[in-house]
This record gives sequence, C-alpha cells and structure tokens, in this order.
Amino acid sequence: MDRTEVKATGWQRIKVLFHEETFGFHPRLVALNTVVGFLPRHRAAHARARLFSLAGFRIGEGTRLAAAPKINGGDSLFSNLVIGEDCWIEVDCVFDLEERVTIGDRVTVGPGVMILTSTHELDIREHRAGVVQRFPVSIGDGAWLGARCTILPGVSVGTGAVVNPGSVVNKDVAPHTRVGGIPATQVEVLPGAEQTAR
Repeated sequence: MDRTEVKATGWQRIKVLFHEETFGFHPRLVALNTVVGFLPRHRAAHARARLFSLAGFRIGEGTRLAAAPKINGGDSLFSNLVIGEDCWIEVDCVFDLEERVTIGDRVTVGPGVMILTSTHELDIREHRAGVVQRFPVSIGDGAWLGARCTILPGVSVGTGAVVNPGSVVNKDVAPHTRVGGIPATQVEVLPGAEQTAR
C-alpha cells in the first residue's frame, strides 16, 4: 500500500467521523431557538409560530406555539413538519422529524407531548438497537393530544380523536374516539363518530 492510499483512507475516515459528529446539527434551527428563547413561555405565541414559519417550517395561520418544541431530525428536518391552521402547541413538546409529522387544523397538543417518527430494528443480543427505521405520523383535524402522551412511529390519530394524558399510542386511533393507557386502548366513542361512519 503506497502513501497516497493511506492518506485517502485517513481523509475518508475524517470525513465519516465529521458527518457522524455533526449529523442532525442545523445552524438555522440553532439560530431560530436562540431568537425564540428570548420570548417568554405562553407569551408571544403567534410571533413564535411566525418565526418558525419564516425559518422554513410549514405552519398554518392562527397556530400558536406556547414555547419552542424540542426538534431533532436529519437533512429533511424543515420539510418534515407540517402544522395546520388554528392549532395550539403547548410547552415542552418533542418532535422527532426523521420522517414527516403532519398535524391537521385546530389540533391541541398538550404539554410534554412526544411525537416520534424513528425507532430501531431489533438486532443481535449484544446490541438490540439495530438499524434506524422511519415512519410518518399524522394527527387529524380537531384532535387533542393530552399532556405527556407519546405518539409512536407510523401512527395516525384520527379526526376529532382524544389521547388521554400519559398514554403511549402504538397503533392508529379511530376518528372521534378517546384512547388511554399504556399501550393506549379505546376508552369511549365521542360525539361526531356517527357522522364519520356515514
């Protein structure tokens, strides 16, 4: 092996290491969080949503952010969050944007809600968290996600559905139903379900 091959291999290693260490670092997101960090929580909620929109996230008119959600994701991070009109997003929410998160119109997202789009494939016994898998999440119009609930990758929460606080949702939620528990199961059918069935 000559010296140029060693040098190329060394630079390739540095390039791979640099990519691994900086993956998920978004200067625009850092700048956005710095600016909105000066806004008091539960105040300037419209302005905060507007700043997120100006930064490149798709956020509908009338939506309010009580605080900046904690956001992580890969290269498509800014195109992977779509929030409709007249939504209310509470404090301490976490949005994993490895895949698309679509939130409909008039959705209420309670404090500390976590929406995840990525998980790991089950791997060998020495290291169970294998290859990363990504699945989109959608929240239907008028839904209400209670405080500290967790929506797992690939889940769709139907129109007008309610997720009780602290629940872990690992499968789709039918429109106009209330779910709760770990894992979340149907608690009741809500008014409006009969119109959806027609």
